[in-house]
Amino acid sequence: MPDQAYWFIFLLPVISFGLISLFIRPFVNSKSSVSGLIAITAIGASAVLSIWALTEVMGAPNHEIILPDVTINNAPWLTIGDFTINLGIIMDSLTAVMLVVVTVVSLMVQIYSLGYMQHDEAGYTRYYAWMSLFTASMLGLVIANNLLMMFVFWEMVGLCSYLLIGFWFHKPSAANAAKKAFIVTRFGDFGFLVAILLLFANTGTFDTAELSGLAAAGALAGATLTWVAIGIFAGAMGKSAQFPFHIWLPDAMEGPTPVSALIHSATMVSAGVFLVARTFPIFAHSLEAVTVVATIGGFTAIFAASMGLVMNDIKRVLAYSTISQLGYMMLGLGAAGIILFHEGNVTVEAAKAATTFGIFHLATHAFFKSLLFLGAGSVNHATGTFDMRLMGGLRKIMPWTYITFLLGSLSLAGVWPLAGFWSKDEILVTALDGNVVLFILAMITVFMTAFYMFRVIYMTFHGKYRGGDPEAHGHPHESPKVMVAPLVFLAVLAVVAGFWNAFGHFGELMGHGHTKSFIDGFFGIFTHSPWPIISLLLALGGILLAYLMYNTKKISAERIGARFQALYVMFSRKYWMDELYEDLIVRKALLGGFFAGLQKLDTRGVDGVVNGAANAIMSSGDVVRKVQTGQFQLYALSIALGASAIAIILYIFG
Repeated sequence: MPDQAYWFIFLLPVISFGLISLFIRPFVNSKSSVSGLIAITAIGASAVLSIWALTEVMGAPNHEIILPDVTINNAPWLTIGDFTINLGIIMDSLTAVMLVVVTVVSLMVQIYSLGYMQHDEAGYTRYYAWMSLFTASMLGLVIANNLLMMFVFWEMVGLCSYLLIGFWFHKPSAANAAKKAFIVTRFGDFGFLVAILLLFANTGTFDTAELSGLAAAGALAGATLTWVAIGIFAGAMGKSAQFPFHIWLPDAMEGPTPVSALIHSATMVSAGVFLVARTFPIFAHSLEAVTVVATIGGFTAIFAASMGLVMNDIKRVLAYSTISQLGYMMLGLGAAGIILFHEGNVTVEAAKAATTFGIFHLATHAFFKSLLFLGAGSVNHATGTFDMRLMGGLRKIMPWTYITFLLGSLSLAGVWPLAGFWSKDEILVTALDGNVVLFILAMITVFMTAFYMFRVIYMTFHGKYRGGDPEAHGHPHESPKVMVAPLVFLAVLAVVAGFWNAFGHFGELMGHGHTKSFIDGFFGIFTHSPWPIISLLLALGGILLAYLMYNTKKISAERIGARFQALYVMFSRKYWMDELYEDLIVRKALLGGFFAGLQKLDTRGVDGVVNGAANAIMSSGDVVRKVQTGQFQLYALSIALGASAIAIILYIFG
């Protein structure tokens, strides 16, 4: 593959954004599908190039392509004195995997959007322009070889998410959700920026490969390294919605459902996990940093899952599921870092290999979670609502949506042999070796995940249809083929993607493990440890409980809710975190305290000085105006008196 071709993985969506924004939107009818076709063509070509790049990396020594310093690869971007920041590409196994995940999921979302967004005539071209820019920003983040360029694209991802979450800006709820996402993630981004500046102050470079080498050599160590890692993780917490920055993601459901599918599977929320993996050689040298990553991840997994148990909006259930699964990924990375630190073999290669299971779960999760969000959009397209209490009985009416959604739910629940089983159980085994308490929390989360996903299945697709939204739609119906086809494609990936690591190929690509035989790949995980069997039984137990409560109703959900009313209220009110942030911290502490004090300082201090000076000048003007009487004899007398006073002073002191 020509070296310059790697750039086109990123540049094609940029070109798509430019064409749609500058030419299609101003000059072509808004009802035209040209913008959608341009975006799909560009992203489809990027996907083909990404798959090509992955095959190149798989065949390269050490699974990394060293690109020569040609102009297009190492272009000067910013020069300050003798220091130059170059814009370059890093093309290793982590980059190649992420490129394929981002482009494939984005391509399926864009195709699906042809049917889902066709009735939004006013925003159709704007939608595809922003989705192209969003995809390009994520691809730029993935290929960037230095932290400064990563931060530029990091902020571009945040900007695009703001635009897409608030796509229907005429709705106050959408506008507020966009602002909430933008502001909350800024707190984490500040930590990331501080970490970048601290790194540069201590090393004089932004290059990720150089920084990894300095950490491995011990040139970057001690408290500086720990605080740098925690600062980077703060940025990851914001984008990946980890506690306590998780509150923006459920509200982000106000955006179009295809946006939710892209943001919450392969792009924005995955950016935080990718950032930790990219800089993991730095994390792995600090036991405190990897412990923080594992602890926050493990707690977030069960914390978010508990809220998913009681939500009635299908997209919000999936949103809390996303937060929980991102916690799993962070747990996998942190636990692997703890093990690696105690082994004492913290080389750059070993640190990269330690990210295998966290990144593998990121990849499988991108496929089945995008499938589930698009399935939720298909249900909404048929019923006009996201409220599961108004659904039911859609299994026979929407068979393709039902089958694909069921496969995605089974994969998310971790049922063998679907993709989610292989990635999740590797994390569980790693967590056991890293921290027993976090392993127990993760095992409980397995049961909860299976329960809330099959609660969705039974409330949405089983039983009798409960009416939907009669004002928006008439009778429910299966979605058009252009929406069903991406569901089928992603469902296939949700089934088979796990085999990539079941037979050891993904681990070999990432530098962890080797290929396995067919028998060992399919059944070996059960013979090496009892925990995969136990986690599978827990998942099946969660499915069974959901079946008894929401399908046969042999167990009364209302009675369970009444018995555990305190927990139900706490979960449904989201632990009162929104009230804590919005009412207590923002309105009372900031607006009523700190910012109120600044306002008084501004109005009474700064404005008082300015207004006082203006009043003094005006007053002096009044005095001068009274002196100007217009009588010439008075002016002559004043001049004579002044001249006499000057003469007397000169006589006395001269």
